[in-house]
Amino acid sequence: MTFRLLADLVVLVHLAFVAFVVGGGYLALRWRRVAWLHVPAAVWGVLIELAGWICPLTPLENALRRLAGEAGYRGGFIEHYVLPVLYPVHYTLGLRLVLAALVVLLNGVAYGLYFKRRQAGSEKREAEHGGG
Repeated sequence: MTFRLLADLVVLVHLAFVAFVVGGGYLALRWRRVAWLHVPAAVWGVLIELAGWICPLTPLENALRRLAGEAGYRGGFIEHYVLPVLYPVHYTLGLRLVLAALVVLLNGVAYGLYFKRRQAGSEKREAEHGGG
């Protein structure tokens, strides 16, 4: 039972990580220091999609499931949990490219806003202190 709960916890952490990869740029708009965590996470997420790699959390979950007496699964987290819900078709290269592009696009918009706000704040501080 303990190994099954640990495997389920890994799934929740994995899901949270995927959500952070997809939308973490918007958290960085509110809390600037989040960007230092998010940018490497987003790069990792895009690399996983483009290269077709398996995230290390997937084998960890499978190992815990086997220790609990359950069967693991083949493929990655996205293929096993997310795609069956979102898409009834197989996980193709085209779909991986679309998902990677979606991460880049969403976070590109977020970081565009992030840098625009930083620049506006910098210009405001400069004007207040007579710099220029």
